[in-house]
Amino acid sequence: MMQSETRDFLIEHLSAVRGGWEAVQEIGTHVSVVLMAGDRALKLKRAVRLPYLDFLTPEQRLHACEAELAVNRRAALGLYRGVRRITRAADGSLALDGDGVLVDAVVEMRRFRQEDLFDRMVRDGRLTPALVADLGRRLAALHARAPVSRDQGGAAAILDLIALNDLSLRASGLVSQGEAAALRGAFRARLARHAARLDARRAAGRVRRCHADLTLRNICLFEGVPTPFDALEFDDRLATIDVLYDLAFVLMDLCHRERADLANLLFNCYLDAVEEPADEAADTGLIPFLMAMRAAIRAHVSASQAVGMGGEAEASLACEARAYLALARRLLADTSSHLLAVGGFSGTGKSTLAAALAPGLGPPPGARIVSSDRVRKRLCGVAPLSRLPAEAYAPERSDAVYAALRAEAGAVLAGGASAILDAVFDRPAERAAVAALASSRGASFRGVWLQGPVETLRARIEARRDDPSDATPAILAAQMRRDCVPMTWRRLDATLPPETLLASLQADDAAFFGSPPSPVRPDDAQAPDSSSMAARAIGSSPLAGTT
Repeated sequence: MMQSETRDFLIEHLSAVRGGWEAVQEIGTHVSVVLMAGDRALKLKRAVRLPYLDFLTPEQRLHACEAELAVNRRAALGLYRGVRRITRAADGSLALDGDGVLVDAVVEMRRFRQEDLFDRMVRDGRLTPALVADLGRRLAALHARAPVSRDQGGAAAILDLIALNDLSLRASGLVSQGEAAALRGAFRARLARHAARLDARRAAGRVRRCHADLTLRNICLFEGVPTPFDALEFDDRLATIDVLYDLAFVLMDLCHRERADLANLLFNCYLDAVEEPADEAADTGLIPFLMAMRAAIRAHVSASQAVGMGGEAEASLACEARAYLALARRLLADTSSHLLAVGGFSGTGKSTLAAALAPGLGPPPGARIVSSDRVRKRLCGVAPLSRLPAEAYAPERSDAVYAALRAEAGAVLAGGASAILDAVFDRPAERAAVAALASSRGASFRGVWLQGPVETLRARIEARRDDPSDATPAILAAQMRRDCVPMTWRRLDATLPPETLLASLQADDAAFFGSPPSPVRPDDAQAPDSSSMAARAIGSSPLAGTT
């Protein structure tokens, strides 16, 4: 039960600070209560002991508050103000940071609008590609700074989680005993394929002290910046995981909410921003499996939370649990690797078409896009938006760029994932080499060639802003003089909208390009936000946040 005296004291304190004109708002879970007024929020730990945490004594709660402050300041420095001690004076009164006996502690935060939580924003259609791209870059930087562990994580940790998930699914009543056994077998079989890679990643320092509860509801737009907050604080062991497993939570959440486009964008922007994206290429095939782990966890946690709620809330959570389970099974299904090459002169819209095609190519989160513009900048040791001199485009430099493209795509295919190569591909030898790469990896291959009138392409180049491409109208003119025959790739009209080209490719070759994605159901926007109804309870579970 909540410490009523401490809660009342904090409400009085917030009311006094605000001049008494604004009611104090309260959000509660089974482990904490957040009290909010004006621009301030105070988070108080409940005096509870659970299998995975112990907050019974004031000292334990103070330690938990200090741990929460430390871990969350890594990503949300401006959001977390500090820890306040609640003390009792000799006369029995309570005070903040007094000299008396410690009674409790709170984390003081800056308040933000609940509408700025990413789960609300995606539900309302306000989560933009620009914000998702920014989030990907910030998560890559957050992981790069995180403390490394080489004695946790790896295949053994995942095997333990599979066993825990199995027990939890059976206890939740969501599946029959036979269904639970089949799902456990599918997870174990997939783990057997990935065990060596997971252990190699641990040895390479890719297991780190992560956020560990990286769902959309734990990311907010704070001062215009995507900001992860409410990281798991009470057990470093549970939060020390592979960085791709951390990323997999939010990728899974986006796919669950039928935003495969944003999941693919986040996935690609994250990989573009890591220090050595080529080194991560072989491990992209792990991500569907790690997403399936996250989906199974959310399935049994949601099912367990639904029990006894009654009415619409229980029905909604039970439905959500089944949807998570269906996603887990989909992510575990065997799929083939695909390699798509998108070619064409500057201004034809190669990158735009690649981004439109990537979500449906292979299992979620879709295909890894490898762009010649970004690879060239990386090989030259400059940022993607930096301008390169003409000598960076000399034939021998371009040969190295295309070789790097093929190497990264080959690693993606070897890991069981799919890739899209975005480059001019005006030379027959380069087109032949990329087709041979797909054949050598046992992957299906398609090549598409975008073409359009020079006036259109020139106008697009001149209109570009903040783009990795260094193309100019003069470069386009030189490209147009080249002889690209024989052109055996499928020709596409670059003047058509990307969605039209996508629909045409999917209609003609659904086995490769995937079926058109299901639209978001009209009733989704009006339906009760079941994830929000139980979000705080679910989010406080160790299974929701760490496993």
